[in-house]
Amino acid sequence: MHTRLTWICHGPTSANREGRFPLNEPLEQSAVADTAALAERLQRADHVKSSPAIAALQTAEILNLTAAADPKLADMDYGRWKGRPLADLQAKEPDALIQWMTDPDAAPHGGESLSKLQARIAGWMEEQQTFDGHIVAIANATVIRAAILHVMKAPSSSFWLADIEPLALLRMSFDGRRWALRFSH
Repeated sequence: MHTRLTWICHGPTSANREGRFPLNEPLEQSAVADTAALAERLQRADHVKSSPAIAALQTAEILNLTAAADPKLADMDYGRWKGRPLADLQAKEPDALIQWMTDPDAAPHGGESLSKLQARIAGWMEEQQTFDGHIVAIANATVIRAAILHVMKAPSSSFWLADIEPLALLRMSFDGRRWALRFSH
């Protein structure tokens, strides 16, 4: 059994540009051409799964991929921080922000903790291990970071060390024993 998994970070949104927690925004208009150019780098997929986020579904559509929305690939629930700029939180709730970024079990925003997100994505990846073929998953950077930590068996403190830009593409494979990152040109 050999599972290939290609992660695609959805295209840019206003939340990316403005440095704020997302509100399920659509792609920015400027993202269309860059997203279409990514299609040339994709290999044929047996299954395409997407976060239910508008930007992820739009990314799939521009790539001419028919994606099934999977709630397990949803972005983290940011609770009352949804839509708020990071700079605003740094000014008004610095202790809560530091707690959230340093304690994987903390959820001062009332939403999902990093550890719960990581467990959700690890569970999703375990479900994919039984599939012999190529899966494309379109999600946001937070979900992809959680997948990287799962594959690398890295501690939660490593979560913020992976910078994932909009439209980034990351490949992984499962050989029946373990997941591995795949780097190619």
